[in-house]
Amino acid sequence: MGNRLFFKKSRKRSYDLFSNYNHYVPGIGGMFMMLLMFLIGSALGSVLMLGLSMFSQELATSYGTMLSYPVMFIPPMLYASSQSRRNEAFEKGYALDSANFGQYKWWVMIVAVIFSTTSLAFCSEPLMKLLPQTPEWFEQIMNNILNETPFWVTIISVSIFAPFFEEWLCRGIVLRGLLTQMRPAGAIIISALFFAVLHMNPWQALPAFMLGLLFGYVYYKTGSLKLTMLMHCANNTMSAIFAQIPQFEEAETFMDVMSPWAYALVFALSVIILAASITIFRAIPIKGNPAMGCDEIDCLDIN
Repeated sequence: MGNRLFFKKSRKRSYDLFSNYNHYVPGIGGMFMMLLMFLIGSALGSVLMLGLSMFSQELATSYGTMLSYPVMFIPPMLYASSQSRRNEAFEKGYALDSANFGQYKWWVMIVAVIFSTTSLAFCSEPLMKLLPQTPEWFEQIMNNILNETPFWVTIISVSIFAPFFEEWLCRGIVLRGLLTQMRPAGAIIISALFFAVLHMNPWQALPAFMLGLLFGYVYYKTGSLKLTMLMHCANNTMSAIFAQIPQFEEAETFMDVMSPWAYALVFALSVIILAASITIFRAIPIKGNPAMGCDEIDCLDIN
């Protein structure tokens, strides 16, 4: 018998942003359409950045990323909303956000997802050594985002906007849709690849893919978009904070600033924490398992 995925019945509320997309459940084709919408949004964001730089280069450098980032997601959000409204009359919806934590309290899940995210980010660092050296133009872009803008602007951009919009798209729309049409493992891998492609460069795409696998698994088990947003926020905030520390300015990874023994110790500890966290996630039963009954939720077979 195949795996099963269970979402809460969608209940549309005027104050709930997520419910506007409950009835849009895209497959592979829809995923590529969302990517196209995102590319259109990226072009609009670039136009906005160009307009800001023509008006004031200082304004563009300091606030351009924060102002243009939401613009990139306007086309995909409008498209997904229109498709959801079209499907409302004849297709059942599936909630983007749930809270299936099994036997665990909410605070246990928060601790588990934060520690698992930071641990995976550390453990995936050796893979960065397999990539070509970071080019100067990319380092300049990242420096502008993390160091040349006011810190509060950086935090809004990378710790609020990025987690909210990217998790809405990659987990709430793409992964939720794929889970209705294929086995969980395939859906999680494809959505992680989609997440990697959004970053449009290998130096961010590789860690994004690794993190996307973890984010996707947590979303599959819990249905909680808020948890994956928190995970995304924790990773990005950690990067933003370390970028402000002088000894990390020229470092590409922690291996560049830590002794081999210290790095090995932290790496081993990170593996243990990651394994313990995954054990917690695995213990969460899929909500609405037939053995438990399917009261007040929709059951969706994904053989």
